[in-house]
Amino acid sequence: MKSLSIAALILLTSSNLYHVEAFAFKPRNTGNTSKNTLVTKDFCSDIVGTIGKGFVAAVVTLSVFAGPDPAFADGQTKDFKFPPIDKTDKNRCAFASSKMGQANAARDKLYDLRQCNLSGKDASGFDLSGVIMSGTDVSKAKFLESQFSKAFLQDSNFDGADFTNGIIDRASFRGSSLRGAIFKNAVLTGTSFEGADLENSDFTDSYIGSFDIRNICKNPTLKGENPLTGADSALSAGCIPK
Repeated sequence: MKSLSIAALILLTSSNLYHVEAFAFKPRNTGNTSKNTLVTKDFCSDIVGTIGKGFVAAVVTLSVFAGPDPAFADGQTKDFKFPPIDKTDKNRCAFASSKMGQANAARDKLYDLRQCNLSGKDASGFDLSGVIMSGTDVSKAKFLESQFSKAFLQDSNFDGADFTNGIIDRASFRGSSLRGAIFKNAVLTGTSFEGADLENSDFTDSYIGSFDIRNICKNPTLKGENPLTGADSALSAGCIPK
């Protein structure tokens, strides 16, 4: 429908411009060269009015049919392709804060923490945007006030990890274990917890997008109480306990 509307609009606009050129600037064959110039003032006004109406119609058509397609957040993307793990890099398994800002998750090289053991490490206040974790152990790690933008956090161990006051934007925890994880006062937008284990997690006072909260509430593992804060997992996320 969008393609047809745009094509029709282009054809209509082109057609109008052709007729304006043919009518307004074609010499009138009257035999008197002094009158072979432009059409009358009234006729030009009519054409200008017609073009104005056509322009308004074009704007309306574009606004209805040519608006941007709904874009899926990175957290909802299902398929990713990554290069092999560079196991020759002995310094690869370490938290490193991005210096380019979390908005674009840009780094000078792939931030690959796949299959790393970082259990109990402290990355509080770090900008970990663009990080790739798969088969990674970050259980009981501290991510207080840390930023995760466009982060791949799948099939990893986040049990007992603390994301208090953190920002998790367009990230994916698909298939990860987050048992006892704390997201107190965290911002969670465009983030997927599909297939993640959320038992005993705490989302108290966190900001969660309306689309994301519906999916979180559907997660059957959202139950129990957090062992550190005592918060009911479902209630802390604003969901009805199962």
